[in-house]
Amino acid sequence: MVLRRLLAALLHSPQLVERLSESRPIRRAAQLTAFALLQAQLRGQDAARRLRAVAAGPVGSLGRRAARFRDTFVQELRRGLRDRPPPDNHRGPGANS
Repeated sequence: MVLRRLLAALLHSPQLVERLSESRPIRRAAQLTAFALLQAQLRGQDAARRLRAVAAGPVGSLGRRAARFRDTFVQELRRGLRDRPPPDNHRGPGANS
């Protein structure tokens, strides 16, 4: 509790905050943070641009892909249900033998 109060008092000191902001480790951390945010923004814009290009492609292209995905999913689901082993006990959960 005392440590928390001491740390809070130090962080509310404008002189200490100013000195820390001028230190090399803090400046480097700020540079790395700004770089990471900029890269994330650029990648997000690029992904949005590619998605718009796919959506604006030939008419029905996206619909055909979605239909193909649905058909494959349903086919695999049916195959999985068909190939699963039958249950051992037909009484249900919690039934004592």
